[in-house]
Amino acid sequence: LPNIDVDDWMNNTCYSGLYNNSQKQVDLHEACQWFWEVVREMNEERRARLLQFVTGTSGVPAKGFSILQGNDGEVRLFSIHGVNIETCLYPRAHTCFNRIDLPAYKSKSDLEERLNLAITMVATGFDLE
Repeated sequence: LPNIDVDDWMNNTCYSGLYNNSQKQVDLHEACQWFWEVVREMNEERRARLLQFVTGTSGVPAKGFSILQGNDGEVRLFSIHGVNIETCLYPRAHTCFNRIDLPAYKSKSDLEERLNLAITMVATGFDLE
């Protein structure tokens, strides 16, 4: 299993959509804070599955997340795109762009439950719409 440096991952993340103003750690939207708390609480296998879910690979670039590449070979930082929960109940990954559409959940437990379900379903060959 890869050793995933959560601090490096977090420091090399862009925010868009509902979370567009979350460029600094102190300004993170509540759902983004919960996302990183959940990631920190995951074991290495679960983190690798999350990375696979959002990027298409469980591998971390040798020089870290600052040089994470998209499927076109260009550097594409990991991105958390905020969406309304009314339009999207579950996190959705766009592996070509290293992006996760993360609904603005009302609680950390909702986020954790739905993120884990999304990761598990994709790993078993199912998709959530």
